[in-house]
Amino acid sequence: QVQLVESGGGLVQPGGSLRLSCAASGFNFPDFNLRWHRQVPGRGREMVAAIGISSPPTTYYADAVKGRFTISRDNAKGTAYLQMTGLKVEDTGIYSCNAHRSYGDYWGQGTQVTVSE
Repeated sequence: QVQLVESGGGLVQPGGSLRLSCAASGFNFPDFNLRWHRQVPGRGREMVAAIGISSPPTTYYADAVKGRFTISRDNAKGTAYLQMTGLKVEDTGIYSCNAHRSYGDYWGQGTQVTVSE
């Protein structure tokens, strides 16, 4: 029923760019706050970006990605995006999309991002 499916991950060189997508179905997407998290090797899971439900929506970025990543959403398509530029080796990880409200908390399966030569 409820699905969040990430795509767009892959192998990229340092300084490169990737755009991750999170396609949602089975719930009222515009009503949900969205977050991108990553599981970083050697560290725990961290939130990297968030976007709210207002119009225009508010956004939040972790200090480590501020100025390099941009979160956005297309409510008509039910899709969230994470545009990543200036990628660093330390950005490597599994990136997951999360949609949440007080009454619902949904997660995707994640997509691997690897930054290396």
